[in-house]
Amino acid sequence: MRRFGTQGRVYPDRHYVVSRTEEIADFIDRVKEGRYIVLFAPRQTGKTTFFRLALEALTTQDTIYFPIHLDFQIVRNTAPATFYERLYYMIRREIKTVFQQQGKIPPASLIQFLEETQLTDEFSMMIFFQELLSFLENKRVVIVIDEFDGIPQSVVSDFLYTLRHIYLSDEPRCPHSVGIVGVKSITQLNYDRSVSPFNIQDEFRLPNFTFEQVHGLLGQYTDEVGQAFTPEVIESIHKQTAGQPVLVNRFAQILTEEMDIPKTESIRMSHFTMAHTQLLRERNTNIDHLTTNIRRDPRFERMLMRIMERDEGVDFNLRNDIIDELATYGVIKEGDDGMCEILNPIYLYCILQAFKPVVNGLEQEYFPEDTRDELRDYLTSTGRIEMVSLLDNFRDFIGRAGFRILQVPETPQESVGRHLLLAYLDEFVKRVGGFMHIEVPTGRGRMDILITHNRRKYVVETKIWRGDSRYQSGKKQLAAYLALEEATEGYYVVFDHRQTPEPRSETEVVDGVSIRSYVIPVMQEAPSNTLNQKT
Repeated sequence: MRRFGTQGRVYPDRHYVVSRTEEIADFIDRVKEGRYIVLFAPRQTGKTTFFRLALEALTTQDTIYFPIHLDFQIVRNTAPATFYERLYYMIRREIKTVFQQQGKIPPASLIQFLEETQLTDEFSMMIFFQELLSFLENKRVVIVIDEFDGIPQSVVSDFLYTLRHIYLSDEPRCPHSVGIVGVKSITQLNYDRSVSPFNIQDEFRLPNFTFEQVHGLLGQYTDEVGQAFTPEVIESIHKQTAGQPVLVNRFAQILTEEMDIPKTESIRMSHFTMAHTQLLRERNTNIDHLTTNIRRDPRFERMLMRIMERDEGVDFNLRNDIIDELATYGVIKEGDDGMCEILNPIYLYCILQAFKPVVNGLEQEYFPEDTRDELRDYLTSTGRIEMVSLLDNFRDFIGRAGFRILQVPETPQESVGRHLLLAYLDEFVKRVGGFMHIEVPTGRGRMDILITHNRRKYVVETKIWRGDSRYQSGKKQLAAYLALEEATEGYYVVFDHRQTPEPRSETEVVDGVSIRSYVIPVMQEAPSNTLNQKT
């Protein structure tokens, strides 16, 4: 039986695979036209799997194409002579592999040519390709170079200039088409920036899975095993991952292999909630890549917090080095309005967790001393969470803590209220046996926290104060979201960082749903500093 794959390349005979039919057809059309194609995308987005499947489809359609797949990860940090030596070894190996796969024996003349040839630099590489074509019976050579950003800096410029020279030469040329695949773009590889060595490139975009592709992927499992995913689960998986391939497959892996759900039962939202909580709390390669990358530069945290806190957004400007790098690592994307967005709600949650202090020094003051064990003061006799009492207490906690919240370590001042609310609710939810995650994917000024407990949902939306009109429009946004969730009540927490804040606590009906709203002042500085300024 096949399974969902999350470790490296996936194979159609062993794994459930998204076919990406349209993308493969697009790639094949470009190859047939002889284009030199570049694809730069974050790790674990399915690049290697895609190109191998695309080359297989290409050669199945037309045997005139001769594919050579290279990987530059193994030439990282090598001297030029060693790079070309290893490059030639990979090319020879791939040529022999292609003949074996076709059930053919390489011509003796080709074997002799390969044995007598050496690659020592970019010029010898160009001559090699010119002569290779005569031994392949006018085949059209297609080269795909994976992990291209592993190429040594000492050879990248001349290597690309050589490919450009071949591209601009007369037909037939060898290679006929080239695909360059990596994480960093060519402009990030530190070649001589005075002239682009590869201005003939054809950009190719490999998007995350669409909802239809996620539906089809999970449907393959259902067809083989008979166990169905409810429509709500499929929608929630796509919503939480935004179609990020590894996260989609990891969700499915947990649900189908690790949770021991009887195969006679459908996979329901109660199962999804548990799988979601496991994914958020576990260590996996994709999340580790995310947190490692966002910690590379202290400026990343400031930029991510700006993206999450500004209703008006941050322009998705790839000429800004910070935005360019965050996009390269797959942390942010361009929204429909041209603004930066966090890729998906899972990443948003993990970013907040990554920057949240392990200890903020205020944990013992979250709840009054006379609060009962397991926080049952905030649960009704029927097991419902008393959200108004719970959030009233958070408001009072912020008031009690006062200027000490400014002393929470390594937390930007404008983020401290949200960090504390997230930590406060997380502490409560874990102790009462509930689940919590973030719903809105963009993080643009708004963050919806969804708490699930005893099969009930509680929605808490948070914002930073940006004026009364935005405060009121936020209620409308929350009401619209609650309607989608078929909920009748929601909670709205706005943090006010002004020098003269206006605290509020109010309950009102907005578009048919009940909303409890809070405007919570966040002290700007310690009292002694304020006093010194006045004197």
